[in-house]
Amino acid sequence: MIVSTRVEYGLMALLDIASHSENDISVSTTDIAERQNISQKYLEQILPLLRQAGLIRAQKGLRGGYRLSRSANLLKLSEVLNALDGSILAGMEITEESTESSLRNVINECLWESINARIREYAENRTLGDLLEECRRKAAGSWDSYII
Repeated sequence: MIVSTRVEYGLMALLDIASHSENDISVSTTDIAERQNISQKYLEQILPLLRQAGLIRAQKGLRGGYRLSRSANLLKLSEVLNALDGSILAGMEITEESTESSLRNVINECLWESINARIREYAENRTLGDLLEECRRKAAGSWDSYII
């Protein structure tokens, strides 16, 4: 599966915010960009998508930045993926000729739709909190030193 940098960096930014915004502290774009080695300009294009989807809140001012809109345990990965790229969890596009019975249509239905259904189910049943915990376990104490 090929995932765009917008999705990859958006997930990294959300995990960074979730990890560093405990106790209602806002996380600045500069800090995220620096910790995760992401262009700040590109990050500033991604974060509004997450804000518009209601996943993060922006705080202006001297200590401004971003916080999750609700607990990471309440943010489904499907919400995150749909906010960043609505096509990832979308089903196969059926063309007019797909109404014919052909090997291509059978493969699409038996293989690709099955794979897509499992991906959608996984994303619907996992939260950002689940992903955060899994990343923390795999990083084993070196969380800030590595790109997620």
